[in-house]
Amino acid sequence: MRIGIMVEGQEDVTWERWFRVMVLAEELGFDSLWRSDHLFSVLGVVERETLALWPSLTAVALRTSRITFGQLVSPVSFRHPVELAQQAVALDHLSSGRYVLGVGAGWYEREHQAFGFPLLSVRQRMDRLAEALEVIRLLWTGEVVSYQGTYYQLEQAQLRPRPLRAAGVPIVIGGRGERRTLLLAAKYAVEWNVTNVGLEEHARKITLLREHCRAIGRNPETIICSWMVAHLIGRDNSELEERAVRLRQWFPTWSRLSPAEVIAEARRRHWLVGTPGEIIEQIRVRAAIGVQRIMLQTFDLDDVDALRLVASEVIPAFAE
Repeated sequence: MRIGIMVEGQEDVTWERWFRVMVLAEELGFDSLWRSDHLFSVLGVVERETLALWPSLTAVALRTSRITFGQLVSPVSFRHPVELAQQAVALDHLSSGRYVLGVGAGWYEREHQAFGFPLLSVRQRMDRLAEALEVIRLLWTGEVVSYQGTYYQLEQAQLRPRPLRAAGVPIVIGGRGERRTLLLAAKYAVEWNVTNVGLEEHARKITLLREHCRAIGRNPETIICSWMVAHLIGRDNSELEERAVRLRQWFPTWSRLSPAEVIAEARRRHWLVGTPGEIIEQIRVRAAIGVQRIMLQTFDLDDVDALRLVASEVIPAFAE
């Protein structure tokens, strides 16, 4: 099991906090570092600081040497595929092939309304995502290409340089849709990511992804199944409750909950919750259904001790 850190870049992430978590990810033995791509808070606190996507990923490329990194995920509803294709190749070269491009259809209606981007119907969003993936792959050939779609058009377009690998920059597709999203992942992605999902639903989706792979002639073993999941860890119940109190500041609707109620709500949302031993068992259950990478969604970037606890007690349990 690969274990990385995932940061919600729109929830009061400053450069100081980003640099700190970047160093920790590299030094503590985490597999990877990921961040969201939103323009303001998705938790409803719009005055929170948002760290711009591309400069933050460029910093990871230049200031680390080992970890995989990328975004979970850039919505094509406000990231044009030409932008995604070109930026991805730049980060691919800067990092010597450690960057993964995360792409999705878009979902947060308030964000799209606020900044003037059309979200469209679910069907149209998925059609647009499919076109965007085609455009990205065409541009990565480095050849002169044309494309006429409903949402995107290319006319004798060419992007250079090419990605480092002939297959292109690795793509992770995020989403839970069983018909369209999983099929697109089977066709285009090296990794499929999902969040906020219970065990039975998760197992079903992984089974369906594998069926989609077989249907198009792809070996299901060539795609990574990853899970973005928030975590609440403590050495004992007292420490768990202390962290629950800290977490209330990130979720406005939790402000009046007791520590025990916060812990219960985290469990209801399928977070990893408990002592290191309990979290190890929760991860092993997901590994048994085919999960190969976990991105630990981390809100409180000032709680360095929590990440150190994961690194010292949880990660070694999954060392190969």
